[in-house]
Amino acid sequence: MRILFVHQNMPAQYAHLASHYAEDPSNDVVFVTRRKKGEMPGVRKVLYSLPREGNKNVHHYMRFLDEQILYGQSVARACLELRKRGFVPDVICAHSGWGEALFLKEVYPEAPVLIFAEFFYRGRGADVGFAEGGETSLDQLCRSRMRNAHLITSLEAADWAVTPTNWQWQLHPAEFRPRISIIHDGVRTQVCTPDPQARVPLPNGNVLSRDDEVITYLSRNLEPYRGFDVFMRALPKLLERRPNAHVLLVGGDDVSYGNAPSDAKSWREKLLHEVPVDPDRVHFIGRVPYDMYLNVLRISRVHTYLTYPFVLSWSMLESMACECCIVASATAPVQEVITDDENGVLVDFFDRDALVDRICALLDDPARRARLGKAAREYVAQHYDLQSVCLPKHIALIERVAKREFPTFSSSALADGFPGAPPENF
Repeated sequence: MRILFVHQNMPAQYAHLASHYAEDPSNDVVFVTRRKKGEMPGVRKVLYSLPREGNKNVHHYMRFLDEQILYGQSVARACLELRKRGFVPDVICAHSGWGEALFLKEVYPEAPVLIFAEFFYRGRGADVGFAEGGETSLDQLCRSRMRNAHLITSLEAADWAVTPTNWQWQLHPAEFRPRISIIHDGVRTQVCTPDPQARVPLPNGNVLSRDDEVITYLSRNLEPYRGFDVFMRALPKLLERRPNAHVLLVGGDDVSYGNAPSDAKSWREKLLHEVPVDPDRVHFIGRVPYDMYLNVLRISRVHTYLTYPFVLSWSMLESMACECCIVASATAPVQEVITDDENGVLVDFFDRDALVDRICALLDDPARRARLGKAAREYVAQHYDLQSVCLPKHIALIERVAKREFPTFSSSALADGFPGAPPENF
């Protein structure tokens, strides 16, 4: 099979799929990306670059679209060169988030396209206005609608799409949902495992283990979208009630989602000005290697995961696979995975007092922590394991899209919004 993957940050969601197809030398696997670092055995990497930055001197609703068109054009030019050299894929897998999938059909009209439809923006009911209690301005509503322009165009051109969760599927327009499968990226549950011997060295020379009372918070970047401000403002009361606790915070100072603070270099700097903490007990260890990241989860007595209604972090599922006892926000993407007091504990995103109470109650109840942790791992292994669940589904989907084996739906069923259950097995 000749298969083309497109993602500006290779390999991202396609790491395991690209590796799978590259294992067979009869396959021709090509990856179009902006990322210069990193190679994959058996995968030909084709680099592209943007000719310029997005135009900031346009209507602010259009700034995203201008940049996304640049992505689409650059990918199309890279694919045109591939075509001139004789490469015509049997199937294309492309992430739609940055506009890279916009013009693939113009270069390869004969190739079926399967796009990764990660997030469809909504002015109401998702991340926009969440911190303001659901209040959104007309400007926010209009801007959110325009942020979907490239996504809708990509969906219309694609033969099929895939998204990780049911909640993300529901965000997409009803007209497109019958052509979107629900398959998560998958968790390596044989790698993300508990380890009673895990140790985490601190910058001050001390070493923490499961013998210590450790509370953890983890995110790619420390920012409000992942509840960093809520967690920080809860810390004084939490530290007062737990005099022997250590708090480990993992994450960088950049911005992945939302905006940077206007009055500080980073959200960490801003919150540390507002919330004084004891550096002997609160440890910011930045971004860490993957092995250390796993050990942070393995020594955690209570792990905290907070998020806006937005894309669910891989880290939450990986923490569950490590048998973490989790206190998580009762927001839609989390509630799809965690059931309160079955495989974790849920708390209102904004209720700092309740967050502290839940953490303290779990710290005082080792039997409950053990029960929740084991249930969390069992749930992830059953529903999200990479090798036994998610990767086989993804492979089967790609094979069917490559053969153009699509299901058909009646017009009457489509008029009702969706014909039956989401097509998670297709």
